[in-house]
Amino acid sequence: MNITTSPDVISRSSVNITPGYMSGFGNSFETEALPGALPIGRNSPQRCAYGLYAEQLSGSPFTAPRGSNERSWLYRIRPSVKHSGRFVQVDAGLWRTAPCFEQEISVEQLRWDPAPIPNADMTFLQGVQTMTTAGDANTQAGMAAHVLLITQSMVDQHFYNADGEMLFVPQQGSLRFVTEFGRIDAEPAEIVVIPRGVKFRVELTGGPARGYLCENYGGAFTLPERGPIGANCLANARDFLTPVAAYEDKDTPTELFVKWGGQLFRTTLPHSPIDVVAWHGNYAPYKYDLRTFSPIGAIGFDHPDPSIFTVLTAPSETPGTANIDFVIFPERWMVAENTFRPPWYHMNIMSEFMGLIYGVYDAKPQGFTPGGISLHNMMLPHGPDREAFDHASNGELKPVKLTGTMAFMFETRFPQRITTHAANAATLQDDYADCWKGLEKRFDPNKP
Repeated sequence: MNITTSPDVISRSSVNITPGYMSGFGNSFETEALPGALPIGRNSPQRCAYGLYAEQLSGSPFTAPRGSNERSWLYRIRPSVKHSGRFVQVDAGLWRTAPCFEQEISVEQLRWDPAPIPNADMTFLQGVQTMTTAGDANTQAGMAAHVLLITQSMVDQHFYNADGEMLFVPQQGSLRFVTEFGRIDAEPAEIVVIPRGVKFRVELTGGPARGYLCENYGGAFTLPERGPIGANCLANARDFLTPVAAYEDKDTPTELFVKWGGQLFRTTLPHSPIDVVAWHGNYAPYKYDLRTFSPIGAIGFDHPDPSIFTVLTAPSETPGTANIDFVIFPERWMVAENTFRPPWYHMNIMSEFMGLIYGVYDAKPQGFTPGGISLHNMMLPHGPDREAFDHASNGELKPVKLTGTMAFMFETRFPQRITTHAANAATLQDDYADCWKGLEKRFDPNKP
């Protein structure tokens, strides 16, 4: 097997500030693993260098506006039509796709303990456990939220998702994504986004891994508009990293799995599909370190909306109403005066799937541990538990820095239906709603 990468031979228009990666969000990148593999001044020459095939991968309609038009040109050893064959449908395990009506929508707040990492061998494809689905993949709207448990690398196996874009959130253990576009290494507190249709495999670079996965059926994730915030802070474009070209010239059998229409299919290829020697364009996988997110907040009083913590958004056809928002709650200073600082009690029109990567979430110091999950569906009330309320109501309001914490939300405009697996999981907390029992009546009309 010949695995070749050349971080030194990269774009004529961008600088590779991190070995193996190119910096920027939504950029039009150029990268080649062999010098001269990229054609100059054209996309599809009569004959490509090194006997390569030119192929375009489109992530948007051809006529999409320039700002949302996504496509990349790949120069590969074999075209993707040679990465196909007679597919057979196979068992998708616990992976579910919307619409999924296994369970009625539960009109209650739900929370799960961390899923235990199994002792059995489990690759990425075997380790996806769907917790919620929303919308309809066939109409390209909505999402699914999954737990990810991996104890074994994919060997001579590859996969691509025709149903949606995938946002990986590692929580324990490190992963390597070997993609058509290059290799991405990720650890907890980093995220990886794999666009729809991109072939890859997942390998372990340490011990077993656990994490979260958001499957986006709608428009691709992009950076949110900052509005009055202006040009800086939140997730800055320069901190997103896209891999340089790397290819495998491997002529041994491999299995290719495809998720299409909510079903999983498999075929056998006589060679590796990771054979892109060079590519250019703006449709590519990338990673982002959540620790580089620059939070903003109240420096006087009151509590801004949690939208100030949005890292990525997948917009819908309704302005300001996201198909999915990916929101984090990182380390930050709390300085607001005469203010209840944790998230307030509220009901809202979005449905919130929350996870905890590490540390303690300030609104739920008990019962919500790293690797855990909570689900607050639209128009269901939620907020701090009794302990958090008492601490925030009575503590000295001096500047306090929340440290060693990283929580996140997959938030969508659709109600999220739990799967049968989620409903029957031993990790489901039957007493979650009890965290609010201690919030007794405090009203006294004689004490303003």
